[in-house]
Amino acid sequence: MTDSRFPADDYALVEYGGGAEHPSEVNLYNGSAQPITSAGEATVGMQVQRSGSTTQLHNGRVTALDATVNYGNGDIVDGLIRTDVCAEPGDSGGSLFAGSAAIGLTSGGSGNCSAGGVTFFQPVTEALQAYGAQIG
Repeated sequence: MTDSRFPADDYALVEYGGGAEHPSEVNLYNGSAQPITSAGEATVGMQVQRSGSTTQLHNGRVTALDATVNYGNGDIVDGLIRTDVCAEPGDSGGSLFAGSAAIGLTSGGSGNCSAGGVTFFQPVTEALQAYGAQIG
């Protein structure tokens, strides 16, 4: 890891080295991947998908913007996207996307993928801007 920001924000920068493959795509866990060609801004009501290593692919909607979450021990993150997409431990860091646009990075939430829940995402545009990075 090259750099990370937590709390206040919740993202990290990883640098690939040694010719490692780093395709701009999201694993759909069905043998295929969604190409990601841009970064987008979330809007309330937007239909989104989340890909995570524990629960794989789930759909939902953005329910609020600029949310603040207190993870305890003084770890407060603000400016997050709130959704009704489920997530479980181990999904953190996974992609939130709409079509070919990256929208966010999984931060945390409550509930589970059996009963449903609320999940919060770091806007990907903020992380990209912080590092002067871009998609693709």
